[in-house]
Amino acid sequence: MTNTVKSRPDTTTALAGSTKARYAIALMLFVTVVINYMDRANLSVAAPLISEQFGLDTAQQGLLLSAFGWTYAALQLPGGWLVDRVHPRLLYPACLVLWSLATIFMGIVGSFAALIVLRMAVGVFEAPAYPINNKVATRWFPEKERATAIGFYTSGQFIGLALLTPVLTWLQYVLSWHWVFVLTGAVGLVWGLVWYVAYRDPKDSKADAAEVDYIREGGGLVDLAPAPKTGRKKISWTDMLIVLRRRKLWGIYLGQFCLTSTLWFFLTWFPSYLVNYRQMDYIKSGFLVSLPFLAALVGVLIGGVLSDNLVKRGFSLGAARKFPIITGLLLSMMMIGANFTDDTTLVIAFMCLAFFGNGLASITWSLVSAMAPARLMGLTGGMFNFIGNLSSIATPIVIGLLVSKTDFAPAFVYMTVITAIGICSYVFLVGKVERITE
Repeated sequence: MTNTVKSRPDTTTALAGSTKARYAIALMLFVTVVINYMDRANLSVAAPLISEQFGLDTAQQGLLLSAFGWTYAALQLPGGWLVDRVHPRLLYPACLVLWSLATIFMGIVGSFAALIVLRMAVGVFEAPAYPINNKVATRWFPEKERATAIGFYTSGQFIGLALLTPVLTWLQYVLSWHWVFVLTGAVGLVWGLVWYVAYRDPKDSKADAAEVDYIREGGGLVDLAPAPKTGRKKISWTDMLIVLRRRKLWGIYLGQFCLTSTLWFFLTWFPSYLVNYRQMDYIKSGFLVSLPFLAALVGVLIGGVLSDNLVKRGFSLGAARKFPIITGLLLSMMMIGANFTDDTTLVIAFMCLAFFGNGLASITWSLVSAMAPARLMGLTGGMFNFIGNLSSIATPIVIGLLVSKTDFAPAFVYMTVITAIGICSYVFLVGKVERITE
C-alpha cells in the first residue's frame, strides 16, 4: 500500500474552492458579543425601576451603574495575561458561565448592596472577553479582512441591544425587573457550552490547507505558539514596560477611553435620561433607546468594510484604520445638539447620529491587532481595554455628579469634550500604524 500526500494548492487560485471556516468563527464571536453586552446593559434597562424601588438619588444611581466598571477595568491586565496563557476554548466558556451565574443572581437578590457586589462580579468574569475576541480574530483572519471581522462581531453589541432592549423593557413591565437578569443570564450559560464544543484554532479545525495558508500569508497568527504548560511566569516588569512606554500605544489607549465614554453613556444613563428628563413612559423609552443602537450597528458595519476596502485600494494601514475612527468621533460630538432643543424627534436624531459615529469608530481593536507585539497580544489588549474601560467607571459617576434632577445638559458638554480629546489622541499620538517590536 502506498501513502498518498495531498499537495497544498496555491492559495491565490484555490481560495474560491477552500473552506470558509473563519466565517463560522466570526459568527461565534458575534453571538458571544451579543450576550456579553446584554449582560452589561440589562442594568440600564432596569435602572429606573430599581432606583424607584430602593429610593436612589442620581449619585447612588451613578455608583450602581459604575460597579461593573470597577472590577472590569481593574482586571484587564490580569485578564490579558490569562488570555496569553489559557486557550480560548477553555477560558471563554469558563468566563461565560461565571458571569452568567452572577447575572442570574442579580435577579434574585433583594438589596442595593447585593446588586453592587454581583454587578462587580459580572465585571470580574467579563474582563478577559474582548482580549479573547481580539486573539481569536488575529489568529483566524488575514490583515485585509480583520477590520471587517472585528466590525462584524463588534456589531453584536449594538444589534443585540437594538433588538432586545424593547423586549427586555416589555418583560420587566409585564413581570418585574428581576426577570431581565434571570433570562439574560440563562442564555449565557447555554452559549458557554456551545463555545466549548465548537471552537478550535485554525490548524485544529475543519479549515482546509488552502484556508489556513491564506490566513497565514495574509498576516494571521496561525502559528502562534501556545503558552508552555509548565514554568508559567507572572507578568514581568519588562513586558509591562514594553506596553507602557510606547507613545503609539498610548495614543490608542487614550483614544479608546474617549471612544468608550460615549458607549458607556448609552449603556448606563440613556434610558434614565429619556424616562426622567424627557418624561417618557417605559414602553416608549424602550423603543426609542433601540434606535441609536440600530444606528450604531449600521456605523460599525460600515466602518469595518470601509477600512478594509481602503487597505485593498492601496491606502496605508494607518490611514485606512484611522479614517473611520476619527470621522466617527467627529460625528459623536453631535450629541451636544440635544442641549438646544425640546423636540423629542430632534433629540433622538442627535443621539442616533452620535451613536452611528461611535459605531463607525469601533474598529479600534484592529489597531491593537496591527500594533501589539505578537508575544504580548493579550497583555497589550488588556492594557488597551483597561484604560479604555476606565470610562465605564468615570462616565456613570461623573454624569451622576454633574446632572441634577431637572438638568441633564452638563452631561452632554462633558461627553463632547471627552470625544474631542479622543480625536487629538489619534491625530497626534498614534502616528504610523505598524507592529511594535521588542
